[in-house]
Amino acid sequence: MAQSAYIKFVTGSAVAALTLDEIKDKLLHYRDQLSLTAKQLGWEYDEAGFPYTIETKPEGEGKWFYLKGTNALYHTIVVGVGTEQNQEQERQFVQFVLPDNATHGDKSKGNEFCKYLGKLLKAELHLFNGRIMYFNPRK
Repeated sequence: MAQSAYIKFVTGSAVAALTLDEIKDKLLHYRDQLSLTAKQLGWEYDEAGFPYTIETKPEGEGKWFYLKGTNALYHTIVVGVGTEQNQEQERQFVQFVLPDNATHGDKSKGNEFCKYLGKLLKAELHLFNGRIMYFNPRK
């Protein structure tokens, strides 16, 4: 059974919504940061830190894209956007889905990417295991 993690945009988040292209840009920025760290360390860490290529399919245009693993330890992570009704307001979320054929490496990288985006966007993160992390300012 597929597992999902959600990055929910709540009051206090850095943004109210993101498009798929903006999510791709943020993931590519993350990969670029890893390559800079790799240069400082003298080790090609960016290949190990972001072992995926970003792929799209015509049927998912505007709804989702997927990260395709570049080696046997990683297979697929699907990334999409959606909205939910919360009391009287509608809020957007980003969803990371681990399909049935996902590996343990996919799950740990999915958690890593979700935590990065959650912290960057000051959002509420619902992890694959059901736990919630709050990066948004709360009173």
